[in-house]
Amino acid sequence: MPKEIKRLFDFAYYQLEKFNLEKAFTTKYNGEWVSISSQEFISQINTVSRGLLKLGVKPGDKIAIISSSNRTEWNIMDLGMSQIGVVNIPIYPTISESDFEYIFNHAEVTHCFLSDKELFDKVDAVKNKVPTLKNIYSFDTFDGCKNWSEILELGKDKSLQKEVDIIKDTINHFDTATIIYTSGTTGKPKGVMLSHNNIVTNVIDSYPRLPLPAGEITALSFLPVCHVFERMLHYLYLYSGTSVYFAESIEKIGENIKEVKPHFMSVVPRLLEKVYDGIIKKGSELTGIKKMLFFWAVEVGLKYEPYHKNGWFYDQKLAIANKLIFSKWREALGGNLTTMVSGSAALQPRLARIFTAARMHIMEGYGLTETSPVVSVNMYKDNLMRIGTVGTAINNVEIKIADDGEILVKGPNIMQGYYKDPERTASVMSGDYFHTGDKGELDADGFLKITGRKKEIFKTSGGKYVAPALLENEMKQSRFIEQILVIGEGQKMPAALIQPNFEFLRDWAKIHHEPIPGNNQDLIENPHIINRIQLEIDKGNENFAKWETIKRFELTPDVWGIDNGLLTPTMKPKREEIIKNYLHLYNKIYVENPR
Repeated sequence: MPKEIKRLFDFAYYQLEKFNLEKAFTTKYNGEWVSISSQEFISQINTVSRGLLKLGVKPGDKIAIISSSNRTEWNIMDLGMSQIGVVNIPIYPTISESDFEYIFNHAEVTHCFLSDKELFDKVDAVKNKVPTLKNIYSFDTFDGCKNWSEILELGKDKSLQKEVDIIKDTINHFDTATIIYTSGTTGKPKGVMLSHNNIVTNVIDSYPRLPLPAGEITALSFLPVCHVFERMLHYLYLYSGTSVYFAESIEKIGENIKEVKPHFMSVVPRLLEKVYDGIIKKGSELTGIKKMLFFWAVEVGLKYEPYHKNGWFYDQKLAIANKLIFSKWREALGGNLTTMVSGSAALQPRLARIFTAARMHIMEGYGLTETSPVVSVNMYKDNLMRIGTVGTAINNVEIKIADDGEILVKGPNIMQGYYKDPERTASVMSGDYFHTGDKGELDADGFLKITGRKKEIFKTSGGKYVAPALLENEMKQSRFIEQILVIGEGQKMPAALIQPNFEFLRDWAKIHHEPIPGNNQDLIENPHIINRIQLEIDKGNENFAKWETIKRFELTPDVWGIDNGLLTPTMKPKREEIIKNYLHLYNKIYVENPR
């Protein structure tokens, strides 16, 4: 009988004892998929632990890991550090040099492991400003940087294994395992301290929601493992005997899905939107009866309700749609994909409907870094799916709604606190309850619906409250709209700054014989395009009271991204940065042409 799991590294030993996978983790190197078994994983974890001790690393030291893509080495380093009491500081690869400098200094990082030369150049540029940083190691090989193989070489000295085992036995499940710096939409990153117990209980309490048989699952991993959502899933994969393949990049994910043929993967709404838009685009290129059948199936799928609520006749139509059309969608996504878990942002109900109708169930969930992360999640079996909600609370987690509508969470998954910031920690806790900053509603069956971000809800000059997240999510159902920020705090009316889907705009312009300029500025100044997007806004406004509808909008010529500082690493719009960047458009709405 496998021993009780209390610390993160216990998951690796549990997998070896219970499943002993031939392919525990698989990464592609130079065009070839390379796997390591459960036994090889354990062996390399111990080699890393011995190598770090020989290097002079001590329990309690902080080591940063930064990778441009998920890879086996990340997981080896993570647990190799964990079992000798080293605190893992995972960092987003896309943050600025100034944020690297801040996090390294704030966490007092002693060593850094990173994936490639581009990241090395960013870290090396601030190295001299970080007194505690001793060495930088890379997983890739290139001149000017130590390679992580040096640690493996040091770790060949097996005489140190006794010391590893002694330290491992002293590690308590309430010890800090990691400090995760949240991206945030404003201000400096906050260091969220999570214990072994925080994450381990979240894995075990989330496990009953995994709808696939243990030991028989292949998962594709591509969301950044520095984010606690994907990282928690990696531990869940160890616990459930899931074979993990790492996608090469977001650009190659389609190709990798066809190669790996996964049963399960985590996604963010933006990826599902892009997949769906790509499918619809291909359907639009069909002709005659094929095109008619394609869009008939889409129409059927968009009306989907779980558990046969639409009745017998609908089920018959859906069966035909699945046989003729949706089977091809599944084939394009590898043929085995039955479940996707979605987090980080609100999922449009239409996407949950159509992918679930196509027998690729979407499990939308909710959580935060501070909650390790899972609070609630949908699941198709046991009637635990309700479209438009983020599901019910997982085991041992309690949700309640405060008088002002804020979501409060209690459970063993609640963080230890913000690193070096007891005042901020105290400000988000009421007894054992964590204040999420999100607003929501619980229905009679315990399903949670997110209604907005507490700090982002604003009041117009007329005294009316507006929840921008609800409007934004509604408007993003339009294929014309890539990103949108609803504005209007203290103003007469809500308005919006919109980054159009430029690829779709050009396709639309081509079909409608409009000029297709090379630059985005000319494209968004086309009056026919402006009028067409106005129709999309009008349609989205139909679901809201008149005082909270979007009265005006301006289109931006730039793609909002992480690199230009307009989106967080988790693809959330940075409200203050976007308004500052497009202040001229904001003024055009409210100062130059007020209504």
